[in-house]
Amino acid sequence: KVAIKGIERELICPACKELFTHPLILPCQHNVCHKCVKEILFAFEDSFADGGSESSNQSSPRIRISASSMDRIDRINRSGMKRNSLTPRSTLFPCPGCQRDIDLGERGINGLFRNFTLETIVERYRQAARAAIAIMCDFCKPPPQESTKSCMDCSASYCNECFKVHHPWGTVKAQHEYVGPTTNFRPKILMCPEHEMERVNMYCEICRRPVCHLCKLGGGHANHRVTTMSTAYKTLKEKLSKDIEYLISKESQVKAHITQLDLLLKETECNSERAKQEASQSFEKLYHVLEEKKSAALRAIETSKNIRLEKLQTQVEEYQGLLENNGLVGYAQEVLKETDPSCFVQTAKQLHVRIQKATESLKSFRPAAETTFEDFVVDTAKQEDILGNLSFHSNGLEIPEINEEQSKMYNKALISWECPGKTDSADIYVLEYHKLNREEESVTWQKTEVCGKSKVLSDLDEDSSYAFRVRGYKGSICSPWSQEVILRTPPAPVFSFLFDDKCGYNNEHLQLNPRRTSVESQAGFPLLLGSERLQVGCYTTLDYIIGDTGIAKGKHFWAFHVEAYSYLVKVGVVPSNKIQKLFHNTHDVTSPRYEQDSGHDSGSEDAFFDSSQPCTLVTLGMKKFFIPATPAAPKDPASRVLPLPSCLGICLDCDRGRVGFYDAGRMKCLYECEVDCSGIMYPAFALMGGAAVHLEEAVTAKYREYHDDI
Repeated sequence: KVAIKGIERELICPACKELFTHPLILPCQHNVCHKCVKEILFAFEDSFADGGSESSNQSSPRIRISASSMDRIDRINRSGMKRNSLTPRSTLFPCPGCQRDIDLGERGINGLFRNFTLETIVERYRQAARAAIAIMCDFCKPPPQESTKSCMDCSASYCNECFKVHHPWGTVKAQHEYVGPTTNFRPKILMCPEHEMERVNMYCEICRRPVCHLCKLGGGHANHRVTTMSTAYKTLKEKLSKDIEYLISKESQVKAHITQLDLLLKETECNSERAKQEASQSFEKLYHVLEEKKSAALRAIETSKNIRLEKLQTQVEEYQGLLENNGLVGYAQEVLKETDPSCFVQTAKQLHVRIQKATESLKSFRPAAETTFEDFVVDTAKQEDILGNLSFHSNGLEIPEINEEQSKMYNKALISWECPGKTDSADIYVLEYHKLNREEESVTWQKTEVCGKSKVLSDLDEDSSYAFRVRGYKGSICSPWSQEVILRTPPAPVFSFLFDDKCGYNNEHLQLNPRRTSVESQAGFPLLLGSERLQVGCYTTLDYIIGDTGIAKGKHFWAFHVEAYSYLVKVGVVPSNKIQKLFHNTHDVTSPRYEQDSGHDSGSEDAFFDSSQPCTLVTLGMKKFFIPATPAAPKDPASRVLPLPSCLGICLDCDRGRVGFYDAGRMKCLYECEVDCSGIMYPAFALMGGAAVHLEEAVTAKYREYHDDI
């Protein structure tokens, strides 16, 4: 038999680190105290109101939510999930045992079973630990007597006298079940938490939990594989018994592993001390180099100071000599007293030269030495950056690479990266970015830690270029920085809309998806019928569709994808006062004579076409982007044809009356023109033949992070 005192580790709640009190079984099969589950859920709720701050933890001294749990709470909070939703929704619980977010279902804590078996074992452990402490009677007048038995039906403990009083012979209570003194009262029948009036009589093999017949008939376990409770009891007991017997038979092997682990513990201690010494020696070398550089710099400054002071002091003495009755002037005054001409000339010649030099220096005064020490300023910016990135480098840790195709700059920035190899992946990544600004001399990187391989950023300025880099960390070891990638944000705030399925929408030629984010035209039988009725030329009307939201003022940007197989697509904007004309435009045809990008004739037809159009559109199709034929456009038609970008964008500036068409992948303007913004402006699209347009999906906080976690 295993000693009861040897299993204490299995009886500790992972949340409060104390013995279990009314433990509940989570769907992940871990146990947590009932009180701890409620406190964690309260902290979980508070995190949505407080933005996931750790201050919500401080209200309960009992509970200790780890930093990783708080990180998961923050991540779920950022994903946009709201706790006050009116629609039924599952409750997420950060399990402190497995560090995963567990779905508790719509009933939440009310759908969890109480682990009575574990509760009984904890009670036996408590009794073994406090054998000398008696359980007192719950009904004695003070002072209470020591209890001799406990009633499982009444959930109370009694001394002999009180038990006789409350359980008299010949009454129903006399038939109650009683046991020795205990504080662990468990129900005789385990009831279903979802159907409180039904007892559990089956076991769900999918969810690994007891269920009642109502759960199987129409509840959440209707399509699950279940077995009878007796069969599950027998099967699980046999498996558990066999596994226990196997472990007991391998006791010698377990002891050998324990011995080996003890050696590994000692070896880890020794290796860590050795690593500390090596790290200390490395830093000591850096200290030595810095001290030498510091001493050399201070010596150079001191030497320069002495030389400058000496020059300035000499200059001071020279100028003091120019004062009356002092120095050179005093000496000259004495020479002037000489009356012998020959002696005077002999002395005065050299003296006159010195007086002239003093006079010239007085006219153009200039200090003999500079007082500033600008040449001795030590530039340590690069060294500080290098020292700031100083860490343990590992050749086995892969250098991450930013994936520009999966990265996206739209309403928010989505930065994705990947590792070339699959082995030795990092535990956490650090993403750094900064705005490219030519005016700033020094670069200040902004830093954020990421658990997955993507990050959504929402604090970037519009119409700006940013540099991004990422590195991986595994414990204290980090990889080198990835190659920097430069991405540009949209030129204006992102404008969100859907395709309008009411105003002028031709459902015979166009097909919208249920979300109204994609439109497709089919080059099928209706198009052939329309062409068959025309006897002259090849004139076919375009099918138009507009956005369901308009723009009255400001600057806005939206992006979309045009399928590569598209034959003809026109995109642009239309004012509200010309929408009626747009859907009934007799000149809106496609032919060699009326296509503004065809290059035919002298341009008179282009002028007619532009003046007749109710909206501003550019032509796309056959994997090409056609720049409209305008006076400012190149004369050669071939130079007005560009490859079709994978993602196109339109920037409308109502205040300036201009619209620009962009390569949204590089945020490069391909064509810009003036537009009349006197009315409310709507995004406009026209399709003919086989073509499809998909609106760009907005980036949300859970765009890729949550998928990486899954």
